Amino acid sequence: IMSFDECIPYPADRAYVEASIARTTRWERQTLDHHPRDGRALFGIVQGGVYPDLRLRSARELLELDFDGMAMGGLFVGEERDTAMELLGIVGEEIPQDRARYVMGVGTPIEILDCVAAGWDMFDCVLPSRNARHGTAMTFEGPVRLKNASHRSAAAPLEEGCDCLACTSYSRAYLRHLLVAKELVASTLITHHNLRFMQRLMTRARQAIEAGTFQAFRDETAQRYGFEG
Repeated sequence: IMSFDECIPYPADRAYVEASIARTTRWERQTLDHHPRDGRALFGIVQGGVYPDLRLRSARELLELDFDGMAMGGLFVGEERDTAMELLGIVGEEIPQDRARYVMGVGTPIEILDCVAAGWDMFDCVLPSRNARHGTAMTFEGPVRLKNASHRSAAAPLEEGCDCLACTSYSRAYLRHLLVAKELVASTLITHHNLRFMQRLMTRARQAIEAGTFQAFRDETAQRYGFEG
């Protein structure tokens, strides 16, 4: 369960952010007071815009409370990517190792892997379903854009070796046909695949960490998705 907070818009001036994190801390304390303690984990949400000291202030205030995990909110909303990663590193150093760590709203494969490298555990984003609505499937070979004419007669699945419903039941050509015909089931099937891809991505990330090959896995994924850095 996520506690009640204010997601600060970007950009926002310092005075606004200071007032906002005070409000968020007050709301989150009230959320914690009303939490039924029924076995469901309650997360505090760190805010603070792009100001490192305000992020730290927010994190330290919330760490004084008894949350089961800590989340970073208000990132990847328009600020420079390097800024977001710097803030994740700064706040991550403050959070005890026994607290679950959750980055809200981060969804591209390379962003997720970089957050994993920075010590964060959980992520959420609309990207799998949004990509699906536009006819894009996520694979370990990179994105597959099904509306391209090259898939009109393709008998192959979206991704060889994937065990999702779309890959085990339908060809790229048929899925493309559903998209062109504007059948709603097309985005449902591709969303199913994209979510399964994300699960498999995290499984492979864990395996790479255990094998000591995470950086190579991260770099290969970045290359497949056209990202350098």
